[in-house]
This record gives sequence, C-alpha cells and structure tokens, in this order.
Amino acid sequence: METTATIVCEDHRLRVSGELNFKTVEALWKQSLPFLSSQQSSIDIDLSQITMSNSAGLALLVEWLKYAKRENKTIIFHGIPPQLQSIAKVAAVNLI
Repeated sequence: METTATIVCEDHRLRVSGELNFKTVEALWKQSLPFLSSQQSSIDIDLSQITMSNSAGLALLVEWLKYAKRENKTIIFHGIPPQLQSIAKVAAVNLI
C-alpha cells in the first residue's frame, strides 16, 4: 500500500489530507513552510481529511506549534482526528 498525503492552502487555511506517517511528514513540513512564514499572525490548519496518523503525525503538529511560538504566531487546529487526539493524550501534548 502506498502512503500519500497532501497539503494545500485554501481560503487562508492549510488543509492536510491523507496519511501522516514517517514517509509523508517531512514533505508536508517543507510544503507548509511558505504558508507558515506568511504575514498572518494566526494560522488555521484543517486536519479533518487525515485518514491515518501515527507518532510522526503528532511530531509534525508539535513542530508547527514550535515554529509558530518562535515566530509569535498562533496555530489553530481544526478537525483533529480521534486517532491523533489519542496519541497526543498519551504523549501529554496539548493541541488546543
């Protein structure tokens, strides 16, 4: 099975879809940088189309949060899948 993920900017919101895993998160990180570095002070990221995630997906979200903090920006995650919420809870990571 091939794992895929996409990230697009629509209506001033990053929309992530597909699988967040060790094969996809590096490319998603790189693709997100132009949007993260924009002039916006608040960044909306829609995760409602994530079909599967593991700890690599959580690591990507944590990296987005760290980047935003360094740049004095706010990230708002929308539609966090239950699987990703469970991983964050076990890891004691607050995504809200």
